[in-house]
Amino acid sequence: MNITLSPTYTKKQVSTSVVLAVVAFMAYTSVYAYRKPFTVATFNDLTFAGIKYQTLLIISQGLGYMLSKFFGIRFIAELKRYGRWKTSALLVGAAWLSLGVFGLVPAPWGMLCLFVNGFMLGFMWGIVFSYVEGRRATDFIGAVMAVSFIFAGGFTRSVALWVRDDWQVPEQWLAFVTGLFFVVPLIGLFYLLEKMPPPDESDVQERTKRQPMTREERRLFFIQFGSGVVAVILAYLFLTIMRDVRDNFMVNIFSELGYGSKPAIFTQTETSISLVILLVMSLLVFIRNNIRALKLAHVAVIAGFLLAGISSALFIAGMLNGLLWMQLAGLGLYMGYIPFNCIFFERLIASFKIAGNVGFLIYVVDAWGYLGSSAVMLSKEIFRLQLTWTQFYPACVVLFSVAGLLGTFFSWFYFIKKYKKAAEHRTLNA
Repeated sequence: MNITLSPTYTKKQVSTSVVLAVVAFMAYTSVYAYRKPFTVATFNDLTFAGIKYQTLLIISQGLGYMLSKFFGIRFIAELKRYGRWKTSALLVGAAWLSLGVFGLVPAPWGMLCLFVNGFMLGFMWGIVFSYVEGRRATDFIGAVMAVSFIFAGGFTRSVALWVRDDWQVPEQWLAFVTGLFFVVPLIGLFYLLEKMPPPDESDVQERTKRQPMTREERRLFFIQFGSGVVAVILAYLFLTIMRDVRDNFMVNIFSELGYGSKPAIFTQTETSISLVILLVMSLLVFIRNNIRALKLAHVAVIAGFLLAGISSALFIAGMLNGLLWMQLAGLGLYMGYIPFNCIFFERLIASFKIAGNVGFLIYVVDAWGYLGSSAVMLSKEIFRLQLTWTQFYPACVVLFSVAGLLGTFFSWFYFIKKYKKAAEHRTLNA
């Protein structure tokens, strides 16, 4: 006899969702070990063409990541269920190999290695999320998986600092050696992902069947929802810029705030943010009505912009200390950023009964988001802005939060109006 834990979920369904959430979270956390640890190295402020080598490396990886998102619009949209583990092994393996080459080549040729690394890893979110989407519990599973953005950035940096300080590993080898610790776990985790059962009939009935999208299907989607997608791209663009700058230059910001000698600060700060985000986002799993959940996803994004913008304004005014500002700004940014990666498009597809997949939409907005992020980081160096990161970053957050709010409000009204028209059309044809 099944033990019903809610009106719609059996004990088996809940246990499957929890296991899948944990495995997906750990899998993407392990992927992060091949992406972020190199950012703890400052390379003694080495510069080329007047630009710090650290910044050039971050921008190079970001450009590779961005390019993979543009390629991924088609690749992820057409991704089939079988053979994903082989693709993942090739991508992560190539990314790790590029970090090994990075340890061998002199500066500034390491930029090419980081470009390749970013390009390979840029496909991994869509692949991992393809195991998760299309389920009634996707909001919860996706929220757990998405907080790996927050936790993994701090955790893998802490591992890299431990490798540097306790093992005395040179800066150029930090990323490769850190990745060594995650090889076996990643293999095991992808094995478990492959063994997870696909969405069942009740999932398909409520969330629609997820399938590859042809070029023509993608074109028709943009014709139908173009203006709304543009508004979402703009909102996500500003969120990505703010999140990515914070993520890549967290070491620099904390150092300026006086916490540079405390490696554990990264894990402590990001873990607390992760827990709050997980609690807020996973509550949406209890909302079965898809359009209502889509509205609440908009509310979360708006609240995130407000929290990030207001806390940054208070920090600029000297009314908030640096540590609390980093926590509140990070919480606000991820409160806006996470819904797009696990809830927003999932419920959008379900609301309008779109035959497609979430990965395609995530990669559309991601491509433009990382393009904007790279442009902002490069502009600080090219235009020789005489600002520290604790001056430059909070000012950007305030400005982008205002712009992001405008895009989010437009998106809200656009999709609600579209849904009402679709509902009226169905009523007339009934």
